[in-house]
Order: sequence, then structure tokens, then C-alpha cells
Amino acid sequence: MKRIIIIGLAAVFLLILYLAFRSTGSSDKASVTATVKQGEFRVEIETTGELEAKNSVKIMGPQSLRNFQIWQVTIQDIIAEGTVVKKGDWVATLDRSEFQNKFTAKQIELDKASSKFNQTQLDTTLQLRQSRDELINLKYAVEESAIVLEQSKFEPPATIKQAEINRDKAKRAYDQALENYKIKKKQNNEKMREVSAELRKVQEEFQSMTKVLESFSVLAPEDGMVIYDKGWDGKPIKAGSQIQMWEPTVATLPDLTKMQSKTYVNEVDVRKVKAGQKVDVGLDAYPDKKLTGAVIKVANVGEQRPNSDAKVFEVLVEIDKTDPSLRPSMTTSNKIIAQVVENALYIPLESLHSQYDSITYVFKRNGLNTVKQEVMVGETNANDAVILAGLKLEDKIFLSVPSDMEDQKVELLEQMNGKRKKKEETTPAPLTQATPSIP
Repeated sequence: MKRIIIIGLAAVFLLILYLAFRSTGSSDKASVTATVKQGEFRVEIETTGELEAKNSVKIMGPQSLRNFQIWQVTIQDIIAEGTVVKKGDWVATLDRSEFQNKFTAKQIELDKASSKFNQTQLDTTLQLRQSRDELINLKYAVEESAIVLEQSKFEPPATIKQAEINRDKAKRAYDQALENYKIKKKQNNEKMREVSAELRKVQEEFQSMTKVLESFSVLAPEDGMVIYDKGWDGKPIKAGSQIQMWEPTVATLPDLTKMQSKTYVNEVDVRKVKAGQKVDVGLDAYPDKKLTGAVIKVANVGEQRPNSDAKVFEVLVEIDKTDPSLRPSMTTSNKIIAQVVENALYIPLESLHSQYDSITYVFKRNGLNTVKQEVMVGETNANDAVILAGLKLEDKIFLSVPSDMEDQKVELLEQMNGKRKKKEETTPAPLTQATPSIP
């Protein structure tokens, strides 16, 4: 019996301890408070970015392929990214098969144009030679008819007349042949000009295509480190990737002495970002390295990044000074200092609550009581919020909702100001000691 009583008492004791512990845990959770602080308040926008050179030289593929109705070309082989090259070194080889077909067709066209030019030149030379021979023969006929006329002056009049007619006919035939020769010569000159122009056009096109054909082997325009260009999907190009002819960039040679971080700010925060704002920059590759920079450009038009439904705006941050450890494509963590408020009162964001009528309030400890107090909120950052009205320095506020306080009425700022004013009016003025009168 005694043993049963002891076991029962122990069970009751353990139950009491459990309930006390549970009550204490719940109470502790509800009674965690924070203090209203005052000091410098920084409105920071945190983003992730990627380093790139502010200035760079583009390594371009053939830029005139659009003239030949070719709109994209495949990269067959490319040098490893990060390779340091000298001017004129090989960087990439592009697939020339489609262009090669057009080049071969142009070569055949050039052969035909050259053959036509030579044939026309031979024909015109032969025609003019025949015409010149005919003129010489007709000239001889004129001279012969003149001799016959001269010899017939002692002949009968009819004979003389016939000789004159023969001379005139020979002279007229010569004059007509001479005019025809001049016309034929002009015609042949025009024919030669036409085929010559056609040949020259095809030759120029062929020479142009020859230069384009050479550009399928892409060479470095300057000394530097090769950094791959990114495609439409944001991924670096590689062997097998296609480059488009409206932007035929294969890679870049960055100027590593001046770097910038390209980042994106969501459409909610972009209104706070302006050129000239200071930025604290960190590097994932070097966690201990702290850099500074400044916003130099904020995009006016938003865009939608891959695998995201939110609209973002591109922001460029120029890094201060030169650091030899900086490399393109390094990931950066950026804290854009959008605003600095001096001597601001601020509290943790967790302590703020709101009702459906847009009243923001906190649970403030007022002596032994708790007040559900309306507050006016100013700027916010990732952790804290500025309080413009409703609290004062060193006030204690709850980080969570105290028990039995959720349904309590909110004390509005107007009520608090009225109570303060009433208290000032009802407080008696301090008594002053009267100066005794001198009789």
C-alpha cells in the first residue's frame, strides 16, 4: 500500500513538473522582447551578381554572312576559356559548309563570267578585223575606179559616164562601210563594257567571299584572356553552339583593370536604386575579401530572367580600385545602400503586426501591463523598420503575440497624443516660495 502511494505521488509530481515546464516554455516564447534602438539605419538591397570587365574587346565571327543569306553558323572548335592569347592567335573555327556551297557556286559564276568576257573580246576583235579588211578593199576599189575614169577621158561619152558611175558607187560603198565600221566599233565597245562590268562585279563578290571564308578561322584581335560569350539562355557558348549573325560575338578579351558587377533588382526595390549609390561587394570565391563600389547604371526597362516569373531590372555596379584576384564570371554578393537615416528609432520586423484596416501596431510593455500600440513605420530593410511615431527610445516590445492580447483593442496614435495632452493640462504647476513683504 505504501509503495502504491509513493508511485502515485511521484506520478503527480512528474505531471506537475511537465505542466509547469510547458507553461514556462509557452510563457517564455510569448514574453521575448526587444528594445527600441536609435542610431544609423541603412536601407540595403541585397542581390547576387556576376563580375565582368567594364571594358572589353569582342572577338567576332564573320559579320557579313547576312549579305549571303546566312543567319547563323555553328562553332566547330574553340579554345579553352581563360586561355591567355596574343594578337593573331587562333581562338575558334566555325562551320563553313553552308558558306562553302555558296562560295563554290560563286567560283563557277566567276569562271562563266570570265569565259564570256574572253569570248566577247574574241568575237569583237574578229568582227572589227573583218570590217577593217573590207574598208581596205573598198578603198582599193575607189582608187581603181578613179584610175579607170582617168583612162577613159578619150573614150566615148557613154564609156566616160559609166566610169564616173562606177567611181561614185565605189566611193559610196566605202563611205557606208566606214560608217558601219564606226557603229560596229561602238557596239562592240558597249558589249565589252557590259561583260567587263559583269566580270568585275563577280570578281569583287568572289574576293569578298574569299575574305569571309578566311574569317571562319577566328583570331584574337588583341592580347588578353579569352572569356566565352553567353547565348540567349545565359549559358556560355561551346563547341556545337550557334552564333547569330545580328550579334556574331564568339568571345571577349576583358580589360581586367576595371571590373563591374552585373546584378538584377526586382521591380519592387528598383525604385530605391539610383546611380551613385554606394555598394558593399563580397566575393563567394574570397569570403574574407571586402570590396566597395557604386551603382553606375539602372536599366529603364525590366526583363524576365530564365526560370523566373518575376520582372527584374539590370543594375551595373563599378568596383572601386583594381584587385588582381578579380576574374570575370565570379559570383558577387552586393549590398546596395539605398538610403542612410541618421539617429533613427528602429525595431525588428518580427515585432510588427497589422490589421485589415492597414493599422500597423506592436505589443508594448507598459510597466506591468501590455499595450497594443499603433505605430507609424518609415523605411525598412531586411531585418528592421524605422518607427516615425508611437514608440520612444528604450521601449520594450514583444517579438510575438502575448497570450490573450490578440483581441485587445489597438491604442491609436491619436488617442495616445490626446492622453499625453490631457496629462499635461491636468498636471499642477510647481509651487514657488513667496517672497515676504517688507513693512
